Amino acid sequence: MTQPLEQIVRRKLSDEVFDRLERMITSGELQPGDEMPSERVLMERFGVGRPAIREAMQSLANKGLVSISHGERAKVLRLTAKSIFRQVDLTAKIMLSQSSDSLEYLKSARIFFERGMAREAAQRASANDIADLRSIIERQRMSLGRAEEFIDADMEFHTRIAQISGNPIYVAVSEAMLAWLKEYHTEMLIWTGKEKFTLAEHDEIVDRLAANDVDGSETALLKHLERSRALYAK
Repeated sequence: MTQPLEQIVRRKLSDEVFDRLERMITSGELQPGDEMPSERVLMERFGVGRPAIREAMQSLANKGLVSISHGERAKVLRLTAKSIFRQVDLTAKIMLSQSSDSLEYLKSARIFFERGMAREAAQRASANDIADLRSIIERQRMSLGRAEEFIDADMEFHTRIAQISGNPIYVAVSEAMLAWLKEYHTEMLIWTGKEKFTLAEHDEIVDRLAANDVDGSETALLKHLERSRALYAK
């Protein structure tokens, strides 16, 4: 039996340069904050022209590995969970805009995630955490009638609960999901009194967290998110 052909795809020079530059970063040869070598140095090191270097450098920037400023040498960035999620913001929003199923999956994932965050926070919340959450609610209450400010405070409230975990990856996940859902917050702009439900539910969540009531915190947050999930509409 004849074996199928396995074609060898010729790679662009810039792809090869990208791999070399990426290895310089992942190997530790270049550390966060370091300047990348000049184009001339890289051209001599790899034996390629300026276009291949520039294209590879732009690919590094697109992946969040380096920052490029006009007139300055590119610098190696420190990768964090937050910066990694920012790299997929645009593609995530496009995916959500193209599929109502994806939006529903995201809403369900957010509820599943935040239930866990509430249980974690109920076990770990300090007096300072509780004071911060109450301050956010008060700021949200003062922003009634100003939808954008109200929504920003709402997002800050939920992310602050995730911060109680002490895990920066949880915080990054919370911020990313909320940012993606914000694209579908338009229904909130025509609320009629529903903001007061949100404030009351936020108060109840914080009361349960302050009491270290693990089950009660999860229940209060679940009730809040199940009611509000319909407000994220395409």
